[in-house]
Amino acid sequence: MKILFGTDNFYPNVNGAANFTYALTKGLAEIGHDIFVIAPSTKFKNTLTKHEGITVYGIRSVAIPKIIHPARLRIPLTINPTTIKAIVEEINPEVIHVQDHFMIGSKVVDAGRNLRIPLVGTNHFLPENFIHYFYPPNFVKKTLSKFAWKQFINVYKHLDVIIVPTETAASLLRNIGLKNLIISISSGVDLDRFNPKNNGDYLRKRYKIASSNPVVLFVGRIDKEKNIDVLIKAFSKVLTSSDARLVIAGKGKEKSNLVNLSKKLGIDKHVIFTGFISEKGLPDLYRIADLFVIASIAELQSIATMEAMASGLPIIATKAIALPELVYNGKNGYLFNVGDVKTLANQILEIIRNPHLKKKMSENSLKIISHHALNKTIKSYGNLYQRLAKHL
Repeated sequence: MKILFGTDNFYPNVNGAANFTYALTKGLAEIGHDIFVIAPSTKFKNTLTKHEGITVYGIRSVAIPKIIHPARLRIPLTINPTTIKAIVEEINPEVIHVQDHFMIGSKVVDAGRNLRIPLVGTNHFLPENFIHYFYPPNFVKKTLSKFAWKQFINVYKHLDVIIVPTETAASLLRNIGLKNLIISISSGVDLDRFNPKNNGDYLRKRYKIASSNPVVLFVGRIDKEKNIDVLIKAFSKVLTSSDARLVIAGKGKEKSNLVNLSKKLGIDKHVIFTGFISEKGLPDLYRIADLFVIASIAELQSIATMEAMASGLPIIATKAIALPELVYNGKNGYLFNVGDVKTLANQILEIIRNPHLKKKMSENSLKIISHHALNKTIKSYGNLYQRLAKHL
């Protein structure tokens, strides 16, 4: 099939949504589909490139200043609807799949509607994931959130099918008034890349972590909604009875604040900020850990949590949004209420002190994540495209 993706967030961006879209498009190309993507270019001009069997139409873009977003994501400079429509007509896809409702995504939806092409959209969007970048006062956040959802609805209400990664995410969209067909398909995780057979011994040496030191791990954007300060505060309590290490991997605006917090608490020698971890090194990083902790309040699924589960780690997660669909309390980890530092600290200690419990939770993580294999996700999307192209 000939499938066109439209998104404002694509490779080489590194974040959950971009990683998912890249993995999906690459996987679809590998099984024989003709895959096209309209996304921001990596230069200050329109481009046409091919990567891993994917044809990418790059729209002239600029990098977001580092002071606003440390990953320096690129955004389209201008979007000419006529240009987008011409690209869509040239490709003549059987199905269009958008990944967001922003500048490129919305224009691709408009073109698809005009050309009567079946439209699919995956939702990765929560206002909490980006509003904080604008430093709004608390009393403005609710208004901004309502406005953001309204903009989202104005685009996604025109789609034939909306895909979300979890049932929680599906309920969220129904609750804000969308009447479309909404289907849940896991974002998936590559079980060949992330598995217990990976070896992170060289990373323990790099970060000077002894084999006797238990390791608590977080991987992801170091931003406000991730609530990493809660994890650091809990970890300070863990250190009263354990010589553990906390490894925080990723980049984000909150890093300096969190470094200062660890110094203020007197635990900075036990907290390791790795910065960005390469695609090659990431699977090995999970294997240096005894457990994975995510204190986030805004996850529609969490690819990092799934990677940790696939690596055989027990998970401790907030009882928020969709994380309880991955973490079964007492089975493959624990859930704790948002901001509950004391409970989180006790849960971390419970796992690192009890090898039998850790082993059992590890085994359960592997069982649960087996239902989220990336190849199953790719197959599910392929089947959906074929049904849409046949019946619409």
